[in-house]
Amino acid sequence: MNTSRNRTVLSEINVTPFVDVMLVLLVIFMVTAPLMQQGVDVNLPKAKGKDLPPDERISLVIKQDRTIYMNDIPVSMADMKQKLEASSKLNPNVFLKADKDVPYGLVVEVMGEIKEAGIEKLGMITEPKLDL
Repeated sequence: MNTSRNRTVLSEINVTPFVDVMLVLLVIFMVTAPLMQQGVDVNLPKAKGKDLPPDERISLVIKQDRTIYMNDIPVSMADMKQKLEASSKLNPNVFLKADKDVPYGLVVEVMGEIKEAGIEKLGMITEPKLDL
């Protein structure tokens, strides 16, 4: 008797290894995605308030060493004012993040330059204050 004639060709693909690999990749991307967030590291003060919508906006950051960043690019005070004047008609919303150890006078000076550039809406970004 010849048993080779009774065998059929297996045409199904085993997807279990593929699913395992995809789940491992999913876990890796879920763990590493928050670590890939770029930006300027600032120690923000804490305050109460509601969250802002993540729409397109101009963000200014004042670091502890008194450097000013406009959308993560270092700028001087004069350059910042010039760029804000150019974009004041297009996007009147500016959000300011200042390190809590920056002197208050510098923050007020930057706020004055923002207002002088024609920006009417200025938001201060803080970290939420936790009530324990």
